[in-house]
Amino acid sequence: MVQTDHTNAGAAPDSRPSLGVRVKGALILMVPLLAVIYAGIVGYMYVNQQSLLFKPEGELPAPNMVGLADVEAVSLTMADGVTLTAWSAPPATEGAPTVLFFHGQSGNLADRADRMREILNSGFGLLAPSYRGYPGSDGEPSELALISDGVQMYDQLDGDGVPVVLHGQSLGTAVAAAVAEQRPNAQLLVLEAPFTATVDVAAERYPWLPVHALMRDQFATRDLIEGIMVPTLIFHGTEDETVPLHHGEALAAMAGDSAEIHVIPDGTHNDLWSHGLWDQVQQALTAN
Repeated sequence: MVQTDHTNAGAAPDSRPSLGVRVKGALILMVPLLAVIYAGIVGYMYVNQQSLLFKPEGELPAPNMVGLADVEAVSLTMADGVTLTAWSAPPATEGAPTVLFFHGQSGNLADRADRMREILNSGFGLLAPSYRGYPGSDGEPSELALISDGVQMYDQLDGDGVPVVLHGQSLGTAVAAAVAEQRPNAQLLVLEAPFTATVDVAAERYPWLPVHALMRDQFATRDLIEGIMVPTLIFHGTEDETVPLHHGEALAAMAGDSAEIHVIPDGTHNDLWSHGLWDQVQQALTAN
């Protein structure tokens, strides 16, 4: 008897797509999904960029509440009618300059009280504005507005015959530098933990985003530094993780002979005063 093997007889061919085809199909479906997610992230960053750059916090106390008994909170009305609060004190030493102090992106003036106390204890005067939209001040912050306000405050001091030292801290370095570029008769420009541009910092943090196309307030100090005639001191810490040291070094290289950089070993973004920053500023003023 002849036996016939019917094991595969009549078996329907496997109609399922191969693994490669299925993977390819899944990838094709993922592309538009990823594009939507990416577009959502870009849109979020664009819409919320102001709150990511400017970070006012808390309420502004009276200066005497943070140990600045000789400082007065004054109201300054800008050319467009916006009213700002500034902390102000005249020099205790005759002929000493007034420090026009521009703070960083976060918090409020009270967070810089220790710096201001050192300035005042040295006999210097002080004018420290709270930016638009920050505690105590009206309006909304922007690059153009902050620089315009800074120039107006400089002109007020200069018109009174007061020698002015421009001091910027972090975000404030861009404001101070822009004022110095427009007002070359300032006595000294001090840049504490500066950046080449806010857009450069953002590009380093978010290399996968088109930040140069997205950012409105780019604060490009690198585009101004070569034109600044005011003697400039740059302070930057080697351990600054917020704005890496290479930003300060790049600005110093661009500025050439008009700038002197002080690299602070182990210094971070917020502790440069504890490493002798203010002593170096006073020495530079004495030398001049």
